Amino acid sequence: MHLVRPGAFLSVMPPAIPDPRLIILLTGAAELAGAVGLFLPRTRALAGVMLALYAVCVFPVNILHAVHDLGTGSGLGWAYHYPRLLAQPLICWWALAAGRVISVRLVR
Repeated sequence: MHLVRPGAFLSVMPPAIPDPRLIILLTGAAELAGAVGLFLPRTRALAGVMLALYAVCVFPVNILHAVHDLGTGSGLGWAYHYPRLLAQPLICWWALAAGRVISVRLVR
Protein backbone atom coordinates (compact mmCIF):
# COMPACT_ATOMS: atom_id res chain seq x y z
CA MET A 1 0.00 0.00 0.00
CA HIS A 2 2.91 2.35 0.67
CA LEU A 3 3.83 2.29 -3.01
CA VAL A 4 0.34 2.10 -4.50
CA ARG A 5 -1.48 4.63 -2.28
CA PRO A 6 1.12 6.67 -0.36
CA GLY A 7 -1.38 9.49 0.18
CA ALA A 8 -3.37 7.26 2.53
CA PHE A 9 -0.47 7.41 5.01
CA LEU A 10 0.18 11.15 4.93
CA SER A 11 -2.28 11.98 7.73
CA VAL A 12 -0.44 9.76 10.24
CA MET A 13 3.07 10.98 9.51
CA PRO A 14 4.61 12.98 12.36
CA PRO A 15 5.09 16.67 11.50
CA ALA A 16 8.84 16.41 12.14
CA ILE A 17 9.34 13.96 9.25
CA PRO A 18 10.80 15.78 6.23
CA ASP A 19 9.23 14.98 2.85
CA PRO A 20 6.71 12.47 4.25
CA ARG A 21 5.57 11.22 0.83
CA LEU A 22 9.14 10.23 -0.07
CA ILE A 23 9.57 8.51 3.30
CA ILE A 24 6.34 6.56 2.75
CA LEU A 25 7.56 5.40 -0.66
CA LEU A 26 10.98 4.46 0.74
CA THR A 27 9.46 2.46 3.58
CA GLY A 28 7.31 0.56 1.07
CA ALA A 29 10.41 -0.20 -0.98
CA ALA A 30 12.23 -1.28 2.21
CA GLU A 31 9.44 -3.72 3.09
CA LEU A 32 9.58 -5.28 -0.37
CA ALA A 33 13.39 -5.44 -0.35
CA GLY A 34 13.28 -7.13 3.05
CA ALA A 35 10.75 -9.68 1.83
CA VAL A 36 12.90 -10.51 -1.20
CA GLY A 37 16.01 -10.62 1.02
CA LEU A 38 14.42 -13.33 3.17
CA PHE A 39 14.30 -15.65 0.15
CA LEU A 40 17.99 -15.27 -0.69
CA PRO A 41 20.37 -17.27 1.51
CA ARG A 42 23.15 -14.64 1.32
CA THR A 43 20.89 -11.84 2.56
CA ARG A 44 18.40 -13.75 4.72
CA ALA A 45 19.88 -12.88 8.13
CA LEU A 46 20.47 -9.23 7.27
CA ALA A 47 16.94 -8.93 5.88
CA GLY A 48 15.50 -10.45 9.05
CA VAL A 49 17.39 -8.03 11.28
CA MET A 50 16.50 -5.04 9.11
CA LEU A 51 12.81 -5.96 8.98
CA ALA A 52 12.75 -6.34 12.77
CA LEU A 53 14.41 -2.94 13.16
CA TYR A 54 11.95 -1.48 10.68
CA ALA A 55 9.05 -2.78 12.77
CA VAL A 56 10.56 -1.16 15.87
CA CYS A 57 11.10 2.15 14.06
CA VAL A 58 7.56 2.42 12.69
CA PHE A 59 5.93 1.52 16.02
CA PRO A 60 5.72 5.18 17.16
CA VAL A 61 3.93 6.07 13.91
CA ASN A 62 1.52 3.18 14.49
CA ILE A 63 0.79 4.60 17.95
CA LEU A 64 0.29 8.06 16.47
CA HIS A 65 -2.09 6.59 13.89
CA ALA A 66 -4.12 4.88 16.61
CA VAL A 67 -4.27 8.03 18.74
CA HIS A 68 -5.32 10.11 15.72
CA ASP A 69 -8.05 7.70 14.63
CA LEU A 70 -9.39 7.07 18.12
CA GLY A 71 -9.14 10.73 19.15
CA THR A 72 -11.04 12.04 16.15
CA GLY A 73 -13.55 9.20 15.95
CA SER A 74 -12.81 8.86 12.27
CA GLY A 75 -10.90 6.14 10.54
CA LEU A 76 -10.25 2.74 11.99
CA GLY A 77 -11.30 1.76 15.50
CA TRP A 78 -9.84 -0.36 18.27
CA ALA A 79 -10.69 -3.55 16.39
CA TYR A 80 -7.93 -2.59 13.94
CA HIS A 81 -5.44 -0.72 16.11
CA TYR A 82 -5.35 -2.88 19.24
CA PRO A 83 -4.34 -6.13 17.46
CA ARG A 84 -1.93 -4.19 15.23
CA LEU A 85 -0.13 -2.64 18.19
CA LEU A 86 -0.04 -5.92 20.11
CA ALA A 87 1.29 -7.76 17.05
CA GLN A 88 4.37 -5.54 16.71
CA PRO A 89 6.58 -7.71 18.99
CA LEU A 90 5.35 -10.80 17.11
CA ILE A 91 6.30 -9.14 13.81
CA CYS A 92 9.81 -8.48 15.16
CA TRP A 93 10.11 -12.09 16.33
CA TRP A 94 8.80 -13.37 12.98
CA ALA A 95 11.31 -11.28 11.01
CA LEU A 96 14.20 -12.61 13.11
CA ALA A 97 12.92 -16.18 12.84
CA ALA A 98 12.36 -15.89 9.09
CA GLY A 99 15.88 -14.53 8.74
CA ARG A 100 17.13 -17.48 10.80
CA VAL A 101 18.73 -15.05 13.21
CA ILE A 102 16.97 -16.79 16.08
CA SER A 103 16.13 -20.45 16.37
CA VAL A 104 12.51 -21.49 16.52
CA ARG A 105 11.45 -24.79 17.98
CA LEU A 106 7.71 -25.24 18.14
CA VAL A 107 7.84 -28.97 18.96
CA ARG A 108 10.41 -30.97 20.84
